[in-house]
Amino acid sequence: MINPPAGRLFPTSDGHDLILSRVFRASIEDVWASVTESERTARWFGAWEGDAAPGRMIKMQMAYEDQAPWFDVRIDACDPPRRLALSMKDESGDWRLELLLSQAGEQTELRLVHHLDTTDGLGETGPGWEYYLDMLVAARAGRPAPSFDDYYPAMKPYYDSVTTR
Repeated sequence: MINPPAGRLFPTSDGHDLILSRVFRASIEDVWASVTESERTARWFGAWEGDAAPGRMIKMQMAYEDQAPWFDVRIDACDPPRRLALSMKDESGDWRLELLLSQAGEQTELRLVHHLDTTDGLGETGPGWEYYLDMLVAARAGRPAPSFDDYYPAMKPYYDSVTTR
C-alpha cells in the first residue's frame, strides 16, 4: 500500500518550490550513498556516469521511464552528505532540483526540492516524484518496486489542487 501524496508547494521569489520528503532509519552517510553512488541510484532511479563534481556534467539514465533515456545533468552544488543540487533540460523543460539530508538520532530525512518556474504540469510531476522516492524506500528496504500505476493518475487531483491553494 502506498502512502497518500504529501508534497507541499511553497511560493518563492521566482516561482515555487515543490518539497517532498522521506525519513529513513539510517545514517545520513548511508542515505547520501543511496542518492549519489551510481550502483545504488541504479536501483531506484537510474545509473549515472561521468566525472561528478560541482560545475561538471554527468550522464544520467532514467531507467524506469519508457526507453530508459539518458540525459545530461549539471551538478550545481555538492556538500556531502547534506546537499546535492542538480539541473537538467529535457523535452518537458528545465529542471532544478535539490536533495537535502538531515539526521536526527538514528533517522535521516531526505527532502527533494523541485524549484519550479511554473506550476504547469504539477499534476504529472508530483506523482512522479512520489513514485521515485518510494522506489528509493523500496530499494533500500529490499522490497519490490512499486507500480507507477498506483501513483498516476490517482495522485493527479491532489497535485492539481495544491496549485490553487
